[in-house]
Amino acid sequence: MATRSIFNIATGETTTEEYAPAPYTPAMGDYQVAIQAVVDETARSKEFNDGVTLASYVASTVGSWAAQAQAFVAWRDAVWSHCYSELAKVQSGVREQPTVDAFLHELPEIVWP
Repeated sequence: MATRSIFNIATGETTTEEYAPAPYTPAMGDYQVAIQAVVDETARSKEFNDGVTLASYVASTVGSWAAQAQAFVAWRDAVWSHCYSELAKVQSGVREQPTVDAFLHELPEIVWP
């Protein structure tokens, strides 16, 4: 429980009361930032600067870089497809809104070549 002060303008008195703060509900932006961080960290795990950089190697003439980029792009698409599919379920009331951490555990895992 938390307390808050309430000022009564008519009497000039201040009182305090206990209240239960509303639970924090993550906003869409909270999910987007966290998911993009996972995407970029996945790219950095292969020594690329970020997801955009790794994706740009999809047509590389170096076979291993191109293969990594192709696997990454397919995985990134699966991640965001999952996110938007689950968002639609939350918005339509089919599922409850998960915490950001719980949602990150639902993301598909990448399979590198």
